[in-house]
Amino acid sequence: MARRVLHHNSSNHHPNNVTSPLLSLSLALLCLLSAPAASAQLTRTHYAGVCPNVEGIVRGAVQKKIQQTFVTIPATIRLFFHDCFVQGCDASVMVASAGSNRAEKDHPDNLSLAGDGFDTVIKAKQAVDAVAGCRNKVSCADILALATRDVIALSGGPSYPVELGRLDGLRSTAGSVNGRLPQPNFSLAQLNSLFAANGLSQSDMIALSAAHSVGFSHCGKFANRIYNDPTLNRAYATQLQQMCPRNVDPRIAINMDPITPNTFDNTYFKNLQQGKGLFTSDQILYTDLKSRPTVDAWAGNSVAFQQAFITAITKLGRVGVKTGRGGNIRTDCGVLGR
Repeated sequence: MARRVLHHNSSNHHPNNVTSPLLSLSLALLCLLSAPAASAQLTRTHYAGVCPNVEGIVRGAVQKKIQQTFVTIPATIRLFFHDCFVQGCDASVMVASAGSNRAEKDHPDNLSLAGDGFDTVIKAKQAVDAVAGCRNKVSCADILALATRDVIALSGGPSYPVELGRLDGLRSTAGSVNGRLPQPNFSLAQLNSLFAANGLSQSDMIALSAAHSVGFSHCGKFANRIYNDPTLNRAYATQLQQMCPRNVDPRIAINMDPITPNTFDNTYFKNLQQGKGLFTSDQILYTDLKSRPTVDAWAGNSVAFQQAFITAITKLGRVGVKTGRGGNIRTDCGVLGR
């Protein structure tokens, strides 16, 4: 994914000096009735009664897509991150602009999302809907969450149980993307602030950053630092300068992990120890002493990293989940209300 990759927090105001038990009970009931959708409504067995083989169906479609192109893996991961960070995990990033509505996918920060990520979800949705009992029963949001787990596992990363029950969002606007996605030049404080606003800790942020273990970015996203950034490994900087000379097409793609670019692993952290983080926001995880101990720990312990990653991506998948009247199940992932 070329940039790292969530939903507004609501605050509850409680009156002071409430002494009536009846009033307290009424307020409690009101809070329960008006509370936003919670992650507790997600379950691993959500489709057991209607589409029990959904995970196998999605995995089969994902495997077929990966055989066509490796880009499927980083493209799907990045799509999930960009979806969840804007209005929550509701497949709103899948929606195409229509009429006067400019959708999320057409925001400048999303224009570099690879088409293979979208195609992975579309193909998996078609495979699911080809099964009579499953047709129009499984959301695009859940299919994206499952496909993300599958591409991670199929590229050497951990497999993990996926909580299900998300509905697809009812709106998608380019304006909602503003300020929601981390940028390549972010500092540790900026990264932590953005992730914390969505219930994710510094540890979660560092673990999720390792999605940069697979995939690529474009010269235009990091060219500003390859000539004058002292935190960048000198030999690596020279290599990058050769691949991204000053007048090169900014769309030229470069592997984000120069050592194991096709494997989801903890080499990402080993690279940071050697000054080989492609983005400033990658390398800062090592140069900033507040996050360096975590990088060092996971560079030396793959199992600990994988456990932390599972925790983090599970939390990510709970962000801004739509349920009830807050969403629906699209028959076409790219069209609202269908």
